[in-house]
Parts: sequence; structure tokens; C-alpha cells
Amino acid sequence: MAANNRRMSGKKGAQVGSGGQRRKGLEGKGPTPPAEMRKGHKKNRIATAKAKQTTRRPAPRGRGGKSASELVVGRNPVVEALREGVPANTLYVQQFIDNDERVREALQLAAERGGINLMEAPRPELDRMTNGLNHQGLVLQVPPYEYAHPEDLVGAAHDAGEDPLIVALDGVTDPRNLGAVVRSVSAFGGHGVVVPERRAAGMTAGAWKTSAGTAARTPVARATNLTRALEAYKKAGITVVGLAADGEAALGDLAVLDGPVVIVVGSEGKGLSRLVGETCDVRVRIPMPGGAESLNAGVAAGIVLYETARRRA
Repeated sequence: MAANNRRMSGKKGAQVGSGGQRRKGLEGKGPTPPAEMRKGHKKNRIATAKAKQTTRRPAPRGRGGKSASELVVGRNPVVEALREGVPANTLYVQQFIDNDERVREALQLAAERGGINLMEAPRPELDRMTNGLNHQGLVLQVPPYEYAHPEDLVGAAHDAGEDPLIVALDGVTDPRNLGAVVRSVSAFGGHGVVVPERRAAGMTAGAWKTSAGTAARTPVARATNLTRALEAYKKAGITVVGLAADGEAALGDLAVLDGPVVIVVGSEGKGLSRLVGETCDVRVRIPMPGGAESLNAGVAAGIVLYETARRRA
């Protein structure tokens, strides 16, 4: 009867212990992943659906058009892009990834910023997305950049009650130079940058990083034909100044910087193209006592913008 009572009491008898071998199973596994990263969670399903729509839906074209979306690949590049505030809409993380400091920082930065979908994906899917690049389990999708129209830059200057100060780039193909010019335009009170639609650097992740965040407040306009855009500026009463090593005027002697002006910078190797050079009202040279043959676009633009800002102060 006593044995029967023990069976009905619901109490368990003595059990064999693990001898401490299961202690690791009781240890903490780190912070709980964000809801967007947990399979089966509602937010994960929503993030997955949004990511699919983003990658499949063609980007609508505005007045200045939009660039294509871009992928930043690899742990260090992804972390650096997130640190520098490069726009992003989706962070893809490989399933069962080794959780090192860079992965944790990428997840933290994406969560803190908000608006970035976190997606888990198997390695074969990331390999396909990146065309076999060494993504190291992290891929960041940068949305298309929405370019302004060249006319918008003049309108912004007039709205502010200021003479337009614009930089146009002719044949500059390095995104880092574009980012450096954007940064200088922002620093010296310019109203934007104009780039040609073809054979020119665009607002990629590299340009965003070099701009150090100033691209968020300094518009970049894209012109279908740079020569026609410069002619339109001239008709609007804006002086077009081209930078050239053999320019007829020295920078210190150029009086037109006091008024509305567009500064045209060519590539480091070829300078201004023939048609663009002929369109300029005046070509100016930067004196270089040290004997250097040329300056890169970012440095040249910065020098002229500084001189312009000094005279307008």
C-alpha cells in the first residue's frame, strides 16, 4: 500500500546525475537576437517580404533619375559603411555565422539606426547574390540614390537668397573623388554637385563614405548631357569657370567668383573634355609653385571653393 501511495504521489525518485557534463548547456548564449533575425517571428516574416520586394521591384525614376541598388560585401566594409552612415535597407547575415566582434557590431549598428531589415540567408544564397565574392557572411544592400536635377541646385540657392555656387565634374570616374567634392561643397557653402549620366562616378557606397555624411544634406544632380546643362546655367546668368592647367586666368585674379558661378573640374589625367572646355566662360589655373603637374578633382575643387567662400565672406 505504501508503494502504491508513492506511485500516486507524483514525486520522482532518485535520478542519475550528469556529473557536471551538461554544465555548458546551462550557460548563457549571449543576447537574444533581434526579432527580425528570429525564424518564425512576425517581424522576421515582414522583413523577409520587404527585402524581396526591394530586390525585385525596379526603382522609379525621378527628375534626376535613380542609380541601381548596390551591395557592400564583407565584414569590414559592411561595418565601416554602417559607421559612416551609408544609407542601407537590408543587412543579410549568413545562417550559423561565427559571431565575432564585427558581426555583433554590424547587428548593433543596424538595430540602433532603425529602418534596416535584418535577414538570415544560407551561404549559397549569399554566394549567388554577390557573384561568388568573399562576403564573409555579411552583405549590406544600399538603396538606389535619388539624384536631383541640375535646375534644382539653382532653385535651392535662390530660395536661400544666395548666389549659386555649384561644382560640375567632367570625366571624374573615382567615387572617392566625388565624395571628397561633395564634402568640400558642403564645407564651403556650395549648393550641390553635377555629374554626367554616363562615364562618370556616381553616388556609390564609396562616395558616401568619403563624403563623411555630408551627402545627406548636399544634393548631387545628374545631367543627361553635361554641355547642355552648362549652357542652361549660362542662360540663367551663371558664370561657368573651368579648371585647366593652361587656363588663361590665375585663380587669384578671377573676379567672377564673387557672383553666381559653376566650377567645372575635369579628370586628373585628361582634364576638361573639348566640348566642355569650349562651353566655359573662362578657364582658370591654380598656381602650383611646387611644380606638380596636376591635382586630383577633390583637392582642386576644395582650393577653388575655399577661395570663393573667402571672397564671399
